[in-house]
Amino acid sequence: FFRNFFISVFIKSPITCPSSINDHSSMAISEAHPLLLLFLSLFLLPTLRATSFHYCDKKLDPVKVKGVEISPDPVVSGQAATFNISGSTGEEISGGKVVISVSYFGIHVHTETHDLGDETACPVAPGSFVLSHSQTLPSITPPGTYTLKMTIKDENGGRLTCISFKFKITLSSTLSVS
Repeated sequence: FFRNFFISVFIKSPITCPSSINDHSSMAISEAHPLLLLFLSLFLLPTLRATSFHYCDKKLDPVKVKGVEISPDPVVSGQAATFNISGSTGEEISGGKVVISVSYFGIHVHTETHDLGDETACPVAPGSFVLSHSQTLPSITPPGTYTLKMTIKDENGGRLTCISFKFKITLSSTLSVS
């Protein structure tokens, strides 16, 4: 079915609706290509979408976060997941810490601290940078929606930024497709 569907969608010759439909509503599929491609990209490429985030408070931090991307999204228990946080800074950051705190249904379940240099190249030059954290969650991690709070601190413990965002975890499938 999908093979025939994709062949008919990407053929340049128009395929019109049956004549039983009103004449004014007939439309060639070739005219709908941009809409169809948009529809397919929204549903077939979920791992490429950005995750919404918000700052922890209204404090003006020196690091501005531009976006959060999670791959895969949703995260699969027992498999590697990568969290990429893109940001920018107006001054050099020579080092610091990244504190990650995770809550599940509003209950704190995990905290970990990493050297900033383990998550991005240090020193961080003024301009744009990406902080990347990869981790494999235990296969017994319960599925559901989690909240992650990430605080970046400088070498003296001063806050550079603080954001939080939600992410989903699903169970890994034990079935294999042959």
